[in-house]
Amino acid sequence: MAAILSNLRNTIIAGLVLTVIMVIVVSQTPGADKFAIDHSYAAFFLRWLHVLSGVMWIGLLWYLNFVQIPNMPNIPDDQKPAISKVIAPAVLFWFRWGAMATIITGLLLAWINGYLVGAIQLGLADGVAKHTAIGIGMWLGAIMWFNVWFVIWPNQKKALGIVEADADTKAASARTAMLFSRTNTLLSIPMLYAMVVAQNLY
Repeated sequence: MAAILSNLRNTIIAGLVLTVIMVIVVSQTPGADKFAIDHSYAAFFLRWLHVLSGVMWIGLLWYLNFVQIPNMPNIPDDQKPAISKVIAPAVLFWFRWGAMATIITGLLLAWINGYLVGAIQLGLADGVAKHTAIGIGMWLGAIMWFNVWFVIWPNQKKALGIVEADADTKAASARTAMLFSRTNTLLSIPMLYAMVVAQNLY
């Protein structure tokens, strides 16, 4: 067991194997005779990937805003390079690709379920409340994705010294990245509400 848990790749592989076993077991239980790899399962599978991606993305967003940013002033200056040179670049890699996977799987999910256009139009054209709710969530998610890729990441590259920048530019970039990260934290709350309400109340 230690060989599995002491290596992240092995842990992920074990998690996937356990998931496959669970799918097989559940599909063989009484009452599961309608289980089939069909359109419904494809939509469910995309939703599962969407949720996994979203957990990665929003989990790291909240880690940055609830843990790393507030505690940076408490870290001695000689220890800060461990965060800025090692931890932060790794967090930002998974953060931005989690955002990309979330937006792609979300759009595919909306398309395969036939509500992509209705949601983009916020339900205004068809009057469907579910399309309004999921559409608000999708637009908030799209704004957050844009912030990650076109504001936060370019500014973090300067702030962390990944690209050359003078001290004033680094400081200004760090502040811009922080403010847009906080913007995404703010937007994540109604975005998650919109996503959940669309699946459970409409």
